[in-house]
Amino acid sequence: MSDDAVRLEFTICANRGRHGKVRLDHGAPRTRAAPRGRVPRLARLMALALRFDELVRSGAVADYAELARLGHVTRARITQIMNLLNLAPDIQEQVLFLPLVTSGRDRIRESDVRPIAAVHDWAVQRRMWQQLCAARGLAATAAGTADNALDMPNTEH
Repeated sequence: MSDDAVRLEFTICANRGRHGKVRLDHGAPRTRAAPRGRVPRLARLMALALRFDELVRSGAVADYAELARLGHVTRARITQIMNLLNLAPDIQEQVLFLPLVTSGRDRIRESDVRPIAAVHDWAVQRRMWQQLCAARGLAATAAGTADNALDMPNTEH
């Protein structure tokens, strides 16, 4: 090599992608591992209900019937999903952050939560939620005290 020559050294990381295609990863190999498991279906449905509500409130879609047509589901199914919004806000938050499912079935299903969402008193909902979580081996955070303003019954719907 001459004195003015430049020598470059770098690492190329190649992985097999879909259909056996070789994919080059630029830069250093990733050190952060992806979280193991999947988001529970109930958490995905809760997020979907929140998004649907935003779409209806903003006027992007006219009503639940239009959501049903767009999603190729029945109006009854949209209603079931939207009824998750009747849960107390702290329960909604806990549903959104349920632990990842690493194997087997989800610990809490939507059908388990429907009776809770049907109750209009948030204090009663919280007790029912804690009982459900305890029965399924999940830790429900302590929610709502008697002096909490969120303990008022949900009279909006």
